[in-house]
Amino acid sequence: MLRAAGVGVGDEVVVPAFGNVEVAQAVTLAGALPVFADIDPLTYCLDPAAVAAALTHRTAAVVVVHRFGRRADIRRMHALGQRHQLLVLEHGEPEAPYDETAQRRERAAYLDAKLKGVRTPDGGDGHTYQQYVVRVPGNGRPDRDAFARALRTKGVDCRVPVKTPLHRLPEYRRNVSLPQTELAADETLALPVEATLTKREMQRIAAACNTLGGLLQPAF
Repeated sequence: MLRAAGVGVGDEVVVPAFGNVEVAQAVTLAGALPVFADIDPLTYCLDPAAVAAALTHRTAAVVVVHRFGRRADIRRMHALGQRHQLLVLEHGEPEAPYDETAQRRERAAYLDAKLKGVRTPDGGDGHTYQQYVVRVPGNGRPDRDAFARALRTKGVDCRVPVKTPLHRLPEYRRNVSLPQTELAADETLALPVEATLTKREMQRIAAACNTLGGLLQPAF
């Protein structure tokens, strides 16, 4: 799609560093250079202000990624694209059937009400909860990882959504400041909200999290 739009060698394309390595790979395959911008800490999608700050005279496009079932601020992105004559592309997650989405929202609402000690996701308009992503406060990555290990020992199938931001990977390493991206990578954890989960299983997830309290001792 980038090549078809005329994006190629010498061009820059602004993308998020918070996951989705395939987006950066597509930019590279087109012969362009991926430029990383920071995310909004509530949506985990590209922050329009951060994108604006990353623009140069070589910027040809922006790839907006919708994350975890929450949509990016595409209206502001298109307005930015129009002002700077940039191509704005969207990369989204596959949509689930309505019934499945409704059941995930129901389970997310249950966790929103029951969880203590972790920061629950900001629902926002139209959140479909492809993933239910919480923040584990404390000492960043050590506490989050310890929290995840403890949950798994209790039978909760949790996972770290983004282990390493793209600008920290060897093939895309950049000396760029992306504080919200790095904080999210250190603190986020995805909890189960699948439509197949029973009420008893949801109670077990909440109880396991609340027993840990969210705040763990710093790892040494």
